[in-house]
Amino acid sequence: MNYFSLSLVFVLFLIVITSKFIFHTRRRTFKNLPPGPQCLPIIGNLHQLKQPLHRTFHTLSQKHGNIFSLWFGSRLVVVVSSLTAARECFTKNDVVLANRPHFLTGKYIAYNNTTIVQSSYGDHWRNLRRILSLEILSSQRLNSFLEIRRDEIMRLIQKLAQNSYDEFCIVELKTMFSEMAFNILMRMVSGKRYYGNDCDVSDVEEARLFREIFKEIVVLGGANNVGDFLGFLRWFDFDGLEKKLKRISKKTDTFLQGLVDEHRSRKRNANTMIDHLLMQQQSQPEYYTDQIIKGLIMVMLLAGTDTSSITLEWAMSNLLNNPNILKKAKNELDTHIGQNRLVDEPDISKLPYIQNIIYETLRLHPPAPLLVPHMSSEDITLGKYNFPKNTILLVNVWDIHRDPKLWSDPTCFKPERFEKEDEVDKLLSFGLGRRACPGANLAQRTVTLTLALLIQCFEWKLIGEEKIDMTEERGITMPKKTSLKAMCKVINPMWIKNVF
Repeated sequence: MNYFSLSLVFVLFLIVITSKFIFHTRRRTFKNLPPGPQCLPIIGNLHQLKQPLHRTFHTLSQKHGNIFSLWFGSRLVVVVSSLTAARECFTKNDVVLANRPHFLTGKYIAYNNTTIVQSSYGDHWRNLRRILSLEILSSQRLNSFLEIRRDEIMRLIQKLAQNSYDEFCIVELKTMFSEMAFNILMRMVSGKRYYGNDCDVSDVEEARLFREIFKEIVVLGGANNVGDFLGFLRWFDFDGLEKKLKRISKKTDTFLQGLVDEHRSRKRNANTMIDHLLMQQQSQPEYYTDQIIKGLIMVMLLAGTDTSSITLEWAMSNLLNNPNILKKAKNELDTHIGQNRLVDEPDISKLPYIQNIIYETLRLHPPAPLLVPHMSSEDITLGKYNFPKNTILLVNVWDIHRDPKLWSDPTCFKPERFEKEDEVDKLLSFGLGRRACPGANLAQRTVTLTLALLIQCFEWKLIGEEKIDMTEERGITMPKKTSLKAMCKVINPMWIKNVF
């Protein structure tokens, strides 16, 4: 055996001994740690993490309780699957649990963990939250972007109608929903459309590059990196993840900086997000740096696109599998909107049943089934358990939303359950506390108007006799495993022809 092999064996031996010491010491020091499955030296419980994680955690909660612990390498993780415990986390312990664990993807994709999603709790995060809440996602700003949302949704309606005026045609909805959501956000951000044959980006190469970059970010952003929990593996980068992240990080930053510079050099259109932030940069350059602007763009695109498009795909899948609910929604539109005009965003308040369909979709298919991970900045107590500083907290929203103690017929799609107002308060789809998703209002506006127009403008039916497959794909946003395809036919061609 050569010296390298001997050294490697010695290092691994030290790691095993150290790992056992850490596990033993922490369990001895914190006698009231939540229970959990037996862990192995070095890797802890990493070998038990089967996709999709929210279902694996549900199975573990059945055995170990609705607050249980795992070891990801030498890092302690607590998983909460109880509404009461989740509320305690984000009321009593909200500040202590307002930090984020820092992972490799955050280092390269989130500007060294400085974006609003990944940054630690403190003055920097508070400043970002203020900018996002007041300057970008306030009700006034969202109202000013209504025409963009309306136009992109109607482009979707027109695209669906192209071959379905006279007869039913088969349509694939996943891609259409995703492109619509991206175009809405990019027009808000930069005034440009990047998807569709009629995209108005003058440079076709720019549009292609944009699509390529963000497709790769979505894939890499959801990558499981064992090196985040087993630090010695970072020395080897076996799967080349860090190399890939460095490459895409450089490409992304160049693209976003190009957008910022382009808007800085031309005559401003203050209704775009970039232009508005650049105007603020002139008076407050220390708050509105280029990096902060690029980070905000990144978060808007990554967090905003899947939230809307995946929710729409799940909603339509459920409606196609439940034609009686689809019919009831259509009757609500006929009653409150009529058949002489198209529904619009100001009409949403008149459509409580369609809003309840959205709530029920978010209950069964939360866009972030485990939310974004939190991390404790101090030792804390949760229920009867203790856990130490730097513990990672995961909230299994998917499990809470299907808890039979909270919901009757928890696995059934029943929008009527939300006719009781207090039921909405049990939803955790966008999180709780100070780090709840600030984009919830934008997502709900987009999804509700789109769904209402899809129901009002088209007849829908399944392809064949089999219901839509509701199997989930792995991923942090719980997409459908099989892209949604259905048959649609225009109800009133004059509605759409008059609009275009």
